[in-house]
Amino acid sequence: MSGSIEQGTSQTHGNTHILHFLVRVPRSMEDVWSAVATPEGLGGWCTAADVLEPRLDGAVTLRGLGSGHVTAWDVDRMAEYTLGAGGRLRFHLERDGDRGCALRFTHEFQGDEEGDAESERSWRPRFERLIELLGASQGRPGPEPEPPADPLPGQFT
Repeated sequence: MSGSIEQGTSQTHGNTHILHFLVRVPRSMEDVWSAVATPEGLGGWCTAADVLEPRLDGAVTLRGLGSGHVTAWDVDRMAEYTLGAGGRLRFHLERDGDRGCALRFTHEFQGDEEGDAESERSWRPRFERLIELLGASQGRPGPEPEPPADPLPGQFT
């Protein structure tokens, strides 16, 4: 089984947009959890997590997306980050077969229709990197994540 990303779907209610993706990854839920709920994991495929307190109501800052709080936290199953102007990001994990994981992703945000299309275009490549990072395409460990372009606070270069 190789990884796959189903076509994103979106809903619009006034100026509220809700984008959904279903990403199937042939890795355990624990492996995918680490990728969506730890600073190291998020930094490898999504964006640098400058702050991530892994608990309900913990602080979170995702570089380029915004700052806010952890608004849902169910270890190994669901992480939700509400990022002010960046909207709400929800990563919900489910078992998919014997060894796979289905990641149901939701991005809810305010904006115009152009923002809806831009959001979908920006998330698909991220999920492609996630699948690559987890080695889903060949069932082997993926490449080492590239370091962020800018050093993280306190990081030596």
